[in-house]
Parts: sequence; C-alpha cells; structure tokens
Amino acid sequence: MKTHLALLRGINVSGHNMIKMDVLKSLLENAGFQNVRTYIQSGNVFVDSEEEHGASVGFKIKQEIFKELGLEVPVVVIGKEDLEACFKNNSYLKEKECDTKKLYVAFISKELSSGALNDLKISQFKPDEAAIDKSRIYIKYAVGAGKTRLDQKYIEKKLNVVATIRNWNTVTTLLEMFE
Repeated sequence: MKTHLALLRGINVSGHNMIKMDVLKSLLENAGFQNVRTYIQSGNVFVDSEEEHGASVGFKIKQEIFKELGLEVPVVVIGKEDLEACFKNNSYLKEKECDTKKLYVAFISKELSSGALNDLKISQFKPDEAAIDKSRIYIKYAVGAGKTRLDQKYIEKKLNVVATIRNWNTVTTLLEMFE
C-alpha cells in the first residue's frame, strides 16, 4: 500500500467546480482508495492505494470525479519525496531574508526540460522570479499571487502541461501530514 497526495486543480475557486471535501472523501473511498484524508477546501487529498504509479492514481481520481459529479478536474499526484525535494531544492529558502508568504510551488504533470524556463519567458514578469526543478516550479512573487500574470493558466499554456500551485504554508503542512 502506497500513500499518494492528489492535488486537484481549480476546485472551490470563485464558486466554480464546487466539491465538498466530505463528498470527495466518500467518492474516493467508494472507488477503493483507503485512508482518504483531505486538507483545506482547495483539493489536497491523501489516498492509500495498491497502485504504485501516481499518474494512474490521478487518472482514476479524475475519472471518478467526472463520473460521479460531472466535473472535469485536472489532478497532479505527488509523493512524499516530491514535497521533501521542495525543501531541499528550493533556492529561495536559502536567501537571507526569505519571505515564505511570497513563495509558491507549481506542481507539474510531467518532468520539465532544462529549456522550459526559457519557454516561460520569466523575464517579462520581473520582479517575480521562478526556478524549475524537474516537475516543480518554485515561484517567488514580488507582491503576491493575486497580482501577477505568472499563474497556473499561463504555465499550462506555455508548457502544455497540467499545473497546480500551492503556497509555501500549504506545502509545509502537506509534508507534515505525510509524516
């Protein structure tokens, strides 16, 4: 049995794709997942499964949500090692006066090439910054996530991927929940 963290994109935002966490929990338990736990209303769901591959788990979750609720919800599934890598590889954490309230992580549906940062044309978003680490993009917003065009929709369009972004506080809590 392996624990997976499913990150659902775009649920319970501005009245769109509304899914109550207790409904999601029941739906996933009925689909055969075990030890289903959710964190906050933005679609962070831990599931235990015999399936080893995160992509297969994500596909099944996406199918179940569509079948039961009629909603098309992209899902990125990560493991504990992905969250641990966020702490180990995020160069912004090494800055002397790092403001973690401005740090975010975009979790991407596939591993990105080294040229992906060029594809994003990050320089046009200055003073916002970003760094790529395999299937993660670390983002440091100068003002905040609500005042930038460097968002999930832009990342998905430029890189042709599924992306979902979590703030640093959520990333920290999710790793604690894996423990």
